[in-house]
Amino acid sequence: MTAALGRRVAVRVPATSANLGPGFDTLGLALSVYDELTVEALEPGRLEIEVSGEGTADVPRDASHLVVRALAHTYASVGRELPGLRLVAHNVIPHGRGMGSSGAAVVAGILAAKGLLQGEVEFTDVDLLRLATEMEGHPDNVAPGLFGGLTIAWMDATGPQHKQLIVHRGVSPLVLVPGFTMSTAVARSLQPLQVPREDAVFNVSRSALLIAAMTQSPELLMAATEDKLHQNYRAQAMPETDRLVRELRAAGYAAVVSGAGPSVLVLADGPGQRVAAADLTASVVDTPWQALMLAVDVKGGTVKPAEGSA
Repeated sequence: MTAALGRRVAVRVPATSANLGPGFDTLGLALSVYDELTVEALEPGRLEIEVSGEGTADVPRDASHLVVRALAHTYASVGRELPGLRLVAHNVIPHGRGMGSSGAAVVAGILAAKGLLQGEVEFTDVDLLRLATEMEGHPDNVAPGLFGGLTIAWMDATGPQHKQLIVHRGVSPLVLVPGFTMSTAVARSLQPLQVPREDAVFNVSRSALLIAAMTQSPELLMAATEDKLHQNYRAQAMPETDRLVRELRAAGYAAVVSGAGPSVLVLADGPGQRVAAADLTASVVDTPWQALMLAVDVKGGTVKPAEGSA
């Protein structure tokens, strides 16, 4: 059984920044940059894909498209036949920059499947996070993409779990996006399998402090974003990113690598500090960096019937 032919859904998914310094593979933040797409159920065997915006020249137009793969994975998980699909995607989240573009595609496909199957199959938040983690490998990017806000993600015996937190209104995110990209797989390959005990303790303390800083006390963000688990090891692969993080932190701004990089996330404790951090960036970098002054997204991914849906 497939979704009703002609049923169309509209999906919107935010960008995310994972790790946030010390919260490696655990913390994530949803940001106000969005990929939007519509998906329509067609006769089985048909597949039509239109892409505009980011990645237009690179993303596949066949069944290997990540949104289509996520749709297929979700349908298979509930024993349903995948219908033919018409996918029209407008991508705004930068690709390969550490802003969760692949996680957003996974979330978009899962939410599209949820919308197409509405009334036939019900998906809980636990189901959505499990499906997304099965495809993405880690829940720290997909949790904020699904649920919004600041999320803590972890694994237990039953699978991936999350807790959504409300970010203090004084936290003002700035993402600095370079013209070059970084492979998440390459970034991960540079990390050791073991770290010194004192570094682990250091990061536990900073991660705990970061939750307090993000939710209650933004004035603590500088100390709370210190990290010894992953950023130093990855620095050799993105020296320009490392240099910018160091320059910003030396000037008193809570700068970290966004996700696997190469973008830089600054967690400013107010709009004025955010503008000053962007101005400093423009004066110290040698290559173009785009400054995105963003809000924290609080809704996460959404799906609703599209106009003209059957």
